[in-house]
Order: sequence, then C-alpha cells, then structure tokens
Amino acid sequence: MNNIKYFLQFIIIITLLLIYKILGLKYSSLLSGKIFTFIGPLFRSNKISHSNLEIAFPKLNKLQRKHILNKMWSNYGKIFAEYVFIKDFKKSENIIVENQEILNSIKMNSEPVIFISGHFNNFELMAMHIEKTGIDLAAVYRPLNNKFLNPIMEQIRKKYICKKQIKKGISGTKELLQNFKNGTSIALMIDQRVSQGIKADFFNKDALTTTIPAQFVKKFKAKVVPIYIERKNEKKRFKLKVHKPLVFENEDSIEMITHKLNKILEEMITKNPEQWIWTHNRWK
Repeated sequence: MNNIKYFLQFIIIITLLLIYKILGLKYSSLLSGKIFTFIGPLFRSNKISHSNLEIAFPKLNKLQRKHILNKMWSNYGKIFAEYVFIKDFKKSENIIVENQEILNSIKMNSEPVIFISGHFNNFELMAMHIEKTGIDLAAVYRPLNNKFLNPIMEQIRKKYICKKQIKKGISGTKELLQNFKNGTSIALMIDQRVSQGIKADFFNKDALTTTIPAQFVKKFKAKVVPIYIERKNEKKRFKLKVHKPLVFENEDSIEMITHKLNKILEEMITKNPEQWIWTHNRWK
C-alpha cells in the first residue's frame, strides 16, 4: 500500500517540478508558495506544527499561530520549487553572506569544525555555500521515506549542494568520525528529534537532542560554528549569517554543550518563527 502511495506522490511531485522548470524561478516560486499555503493546512503535520508553536510561544493566540504557519507553508513551497534551480544558486549572487571572513579563515587554517543549524529556509543553501567557499565538507542528511523520490534527492544533493553526503544514523556517525579525522568539516541540523540523544531543554521543555556536536567537542576539542539563513526579497533572496566559532572548556559536559547549542537554535527561531519548519515532531 505504501508503495502505491509513494509512487503517486512521485508522479505528482515530478509533474510539478517539470512545470516549475518551464515557468522559471520567479513564477514557480510564487506559484509553489501559493499551492503549499493552500494544501499545507490539510496535512497531519499542520496539527503537529500548531502544537509545537503552542509549546515554543504559549502567549500566541490561534490567529497568530495560523499566520506564522501560513508563512511557513509558503516558504516550504518556495524551497520545493527551488530544487529545480538549485545549481543556479551556486553560480549566482542571490545569497548575502555576513561574516564570510570566518569561513575564509576556516578554509585557510584547514582545521575541521562542526557547522550547526536548523531547517530554516532555504536550508540546503548553507552547505552549498560552505563548500563553495572551498571548505572540505560532509553534510548529514535524512533519507526520504519515499523510495522513488529519495534517489533523485540524493543525486541533487551530491551534485549541486555538497559532494559528501552522510546518512543520518549509527553507521553515519562512524563515517562522520572518519571524515573529521581526515580533516573534513561536518555540517548537521540539530533541530530534529533523534532516537539516540539526550533530553535537553528546548523552549522550556525537554526534547530529545543529538549529542554529536558535543561528542566531537569532547573528543577532538572541535570548534562549533552556528549558521543561520533567512529568506529576504526577490532581488537578494537570502541572507546567510556565519556566527563566531564557539570554543568550549575541558570541564564542559556533553549535557551543558548540547543545552548551549539548543539555546542558540532557539534564538534563531525566535528571530523569525515563520522561517523555521515547524512540522517536525520535536517534543514527542
């Protein structure tokens, strides 16, 4: 039954992507934003998003939450359309970068770091820009459940976003260790719920959180570099902010480091709640 569902999804998505390619970036982005704003509230994940917003921002009323989620679905749709044109972003000047000198310094020093962020929009462009700077990078990704779509997404990521793609999971963690030892920096999202992690405070409620960055800090004294991206306007579509590398003390525990990184993520989300994807079941 799942195979039939996934195949139908595959046909619909491929058809949309072909239409978007004909329309071009500007019009496909606008159209896809409208489509997702309309259909997003029909998905089960929309209820999860409302619940997540209630936890993170309990003072918001229902109308305010709906406004944020409508914006989120619109952004989601635009991200979806942008996959068709992802290679153009690597060549274009559509991304304004704040603190590019930090990335240049990491490249010059050839010292691997841990880049962390969350699913903001367009989150794929962060790893793309880091690699474009000339930093040897491996990016952690979660394979799609849809086995028809996943090979296409993997190909897009490896060809246009970041050549070294590492699947999330135990085997992936071993691969990360090997890459880091060989001088490769790591980029990963710390905003998704994990099965193997620790409960750390996130918007005043415990959430299972990855400890991979903290483990690398403890094992290698690695620096952690937070990255944030936000959608701006049609002329300059995105602004990417590179934060100063975080250096932790020897006595800092894995729990403390993980808590600190969650707080940084909170600040990013609070700045522009509609720019974060709220559909992940973060506090399950």
